[in-house]
Amino acid sequence: MRALYWKEIRSFLGSTIGYIFILIFLITSGVIHWYISGDANLLEGAEADLIPFFNASPWIFLVLIPAITMRSIAEERRNGTIELLFTRPITDLKIILAKYFAGVTLLIISLLPTLVYYYSMSQLGINPVGEDGTETTVIDEGAMLTSYFGLVLLGSAFVAIGIFASSITSSQIVAFILGMFICLFMYYGLELIGSFNLMGEYDVIFRYIGITSHYESIMRGVIDTEDMLYFFGLIAVFITAALTVVKSLKR
Repeated sequence: MRALYWKEIRSFLGSTIGYIFILIFLITSGVIHWYISGDANLLEGAEADLIPFFNASPWIFLVLIPAITMRSIAEERRNGTIELLFTRPITDLKIILAKYFAGVTLLIISLLPTLVYYYSMSQLGINPVGEDGTETTVIDEGAMLTSYFGLVLLGSAFVAIGIFASSITSSQIVAFILGMFICLFMYYGLELIGSFNLMGEYDVIFRYIGITSHYESIMRGVIDTEDMLYFFGLIAVFITAALTVVKSLKR
């Protein structure tokens, strides 16, 4: 599994694909939050926080993460190399997990440069107090850190969805479109359905199944066991679904 994991990492970072993903994310995020005037501009906010960044990043991930996962299994199927993987002394689950953890690693690498946002807003949130010049910060650093953790969990769930979408087709384009649709449905679609109040007391179920409520809960600075179990469960569901599809290819 370790060898396959590093192979996937090298395929990402040894070609333009991984760097394009990182650059597009950083450029898009930078333009939205530092250049374009509006509610998402971090410098124009009434408070020193990263809430606009954490609100916008999932929408960027909706496109970029399916773009990097679309080739993970679909390309193996198209090139016929999936058969070679089956002959290796590695279980089907480890094949899926190696590709999954490689995608999560690339996600984390892309987020690391945004810690500059965290540092910048922390500095903007420092106010001198008293004659001695003692400085205090008005920024909620705990909420910032938990929000980053929540963003990693959300991105990891999108990676699992993308891996599943890539497993059911040999076309990278189809895998991309399908992965983006499922991510959008899980993040916003279920929340939207629940907001229509069409099913009475059952509307809360749709909102609970959706990602938005759990992600926003973590953004508030509280890491609840229920939200953690939700994300880990969601990841497990799509990893298991991808594993089931891969196993069916061997028949």
